[in-house]
Parts: sequence; structure tokens; C-alpha cells
Amino acid sequence: MPKPETDAWELVRAAQAGDPQAFALIYRRYAGLVHRYTLHRLGDHGLAEDLTSETFLRALRRIGTLRYQGRDLGAWLVTIARNLVFDHLKSSRHRLEVPTEDPNSRLPAHHLALDPEQQVLARMTLVEVTGQLGRLVADQQECLRLRFLYGLSVAETAHLLGRNEAAVRALQQRAVRRLAGLLRTSLR
Repeated sequence: MPKPETDAWELVRAAQAGDPQAFALIYRRYAGLVHRYTLHRLGDHGLAEDLTSETFLRALRRIGTLRYQGRDLGAWLVTIARNLVFDHLKSSRHRLEVPTEDPNSRLPAHHLALDPEQQVLARMTLVEVTGQLGRLVADQQECLRLRFLYGLSVAETAHLLGRNEAAVRALQQRAVRRLAGLLRTSLR
């Protein structure tokens, strides 16, 4: 049985050899990342849980064909989740759903420890930043989400966006500058 601190690619090799505990450790290590990604993209806890489960089901089915390519395993899992989110958003079922809550108004858990005044300011800031984020072009939005909301590296982000690392750095820099300009204008 692999230890929890085992390298992710060692876990992949063990899972490929048929060790169910190895895949369980992969799930424990990356389920939070995948769930945060799907929740942020869709704003629906139940749907995020469903797509997280489906992500790992597909990963389990494909684990035998996975080969090391110099990237973190999390990037592969987020790619699967990203494709599931896109499929869901393209489906006609999604167009019939009506959201009842603004997902951008939710504070991250670490903000809940703040005093009430700081929580209000944090919520206002979150709403303003996410509102302005929506005014960026799609590639810039996705780049900033992957880098800052999900904490992916430049290499992982480049893999997910199908670009090289230099292009992601440039895209991120342009996106941050544009977002800063939008925020300066909106806060006047």
C-alpha cells in the first residue's frame, strides 16, 4: 500500500498495476482541486460534486493509458473536468436551468474568520473583481482563474490552455493589467 506522501506519478504507476489504494490516494490528493474548479465554473455545489465524481471515474477508466509528460497529475485531472464543464455548458439542459444564487457572492472559507466589517469589504471586493473579470476576453479570464483561483503553475496552465509557458506569462500579464485598469475605473 502506497504512503500518502508518495509522488503522484508513483501512485499512477501503482494504480496502473491494479492497486486500488493508489487511486484512492490520487482521489484524496486532487478531489479538492477538481471540485473547486467545477464549483467556481458552475456555481452549483451538487453539479460540481457530480462532475468531480465523473472526472475521477473517467480518470480511472483512462489511467492505464496515462504516461508521464513532465506535468503535474492535477493538470490532467483539471483538463478532464474542464472538458466536462464545457460539455455541460453546451448542453441544452444547462440552458433551461435558472440559477437562484450569484456564485460570485460567496466568500472563500478563510474570509469567514474575519470580523463582520472585513467580511462585507471582502465580499464587495470579490463581487467587484469577479464582475470586472467577466469583462476580459475568454482566454484572459481562464488564465487568471487557473493561475490565481486554482493555484495552478504556469506550466500546468499552459498545458490546459494549449499554449507555451511564455505565451501564458504574457497572457497573464495583459490580463492583470487590463483587470487593474477596469478596477481603477469602476472604483472611482
